[in-house]
Amino acid sequence: MVFGDLLLDTLRTLWSHKLRTFLTMFGIAWGIVSITLMVAAGEGLRVGQQKQQETFAKDLMLFFEGRTSMQAGGLRAGRETRWSSDDVPTVKQEATACRYVIPELGRSGLQVRSLYNNATPRVSGSYPPFAEIRSINVDAGRFYDWGDEDAGRRVAFLGSNVKKQLFASRSAIGETIILNGIPYTVIGVMAAKDQNSSYDGWDVDKIFVPFSAMLHDFPDKPPLLATDVDHFLVTPNSLADHEKCKQQVKRALGRLHRFDPLDKEAAPVWDTVEDNKAFAKLMDAMKYFLGAMGITTLALGGIGVMNVMLVAVRERTREIGVRKAVGASSRAILQQFFVETMIIVFLSGGMGMGVAYGLCALVNLAPMPPFFAGMLPTWQSATLSFAVLGTIAVLSALYPATRAARVDPIEALRFEAGG
Repeated sequence: MVFGDLLLDTLRTLWSHKLRTFLTMFGIAWGIVSITLMVAAGEGLRVGQQKQQETFAKDLMLFFEGRTSMQAGGLRAGRETRWSSDDVPTVKQEATACRYVIPELGRSGLQVRSLYNNATPRVSGSYPPFAEIRSINVDAGRFYDWGDEDAGRRVAFLGSNVKKQLFASRSAIGETIILNGIPYTVIGVMAAKDQNSSYDGWDVDKIFVPFSAMLHDFPDKPPLLATDVDHFLVTPNSLADHEKCKQQVKRALGRLHRFDPLDKEAAPVWDTVEDNKAFAKLMDAMKYFLGAMGITTLALGGIGVMNVMLVAVRERTREIGVRKAVGASSRAILQQFFVETMIIVFLSGGMGMGVAYGLCALVNLAPMPPFFAGMLPTWQSATLSFAVLGTIAVLSALYPATRAARVDPIEALRFEAGG
């Protein structure tokens, strides 16, 4: 029997048992849909969370002031550590694995007035790379640059919410605002963003000024606790340099402020790189769990196909006997049942994949929460699905086809259906 005749004969057989064929195909299709949708949901959550994290910062480590918990250099434990802007050149020079080492100084409760309204936002001062490090995008105007920093210019960059409060729908660029009685010129407005975390408030609610202007106009008052840096913002040259960068900064600060670099309490670190790695492991574990559930569903569908084909072999025992009696070989019988099973499995698998991708596209038309990027099916999940499907197809086809090929023609001709 040529393959074309075999295929037509198989399709006629499947059509003559439409309900059985449909139920069998549904089990396989449901398994493919399950794998694709669950992996797509996990991938959408992973990508959404990653994008959300990048609205705060990318590959950032924050070194805060703390209190020593270990003795070092003959000094007692329990000393407060206080950072200084003078530390920056030394730390940057020694921390060769770091791309940026910049200070930040913030003040809350400052009175801010425009011609139209007033507010008390947090004011933050840092170096120009702050915008890049903290994922601050410009909606209008510009962020302050090194020229502003070096000259100590009194220029201000407004968070989107502060701009609305001080200027409503009016343009703020070029306008003057008064910070605690000191005039500052607005040079830019921040684009609105959904920020998923913070250490001192949301960026949209802040005013950003050059670090030199911040130090000059709003210094710390109590002399015994005076500090001109709240924390350092540090980014590595690359993810491969992350740990090296962190250790170099700790050693440099430890030498400058006479504490043991191993003392975690002396220089507490918020490490977003480690946070991202931990979250990635969690997402991978969830993806593998969901994928395993889908594969289990697919395997159950394969068992269903095998059972149905075994029933078909029994129902068609007499037909098999007649075919063998008129000269059909065992190989031809095996091919017929094998091809019949493969058609059921791969046709239902293709339909399931189409339905799954269609559902993903339909879900993605709806508005998504910031932490979820939508249903994102991947080529890896599709490849895995069809690899598993192919394995199940072969296994579920081989046994029933072998049973059919081994039927004795004399016993088959004497077989009565239902007997």
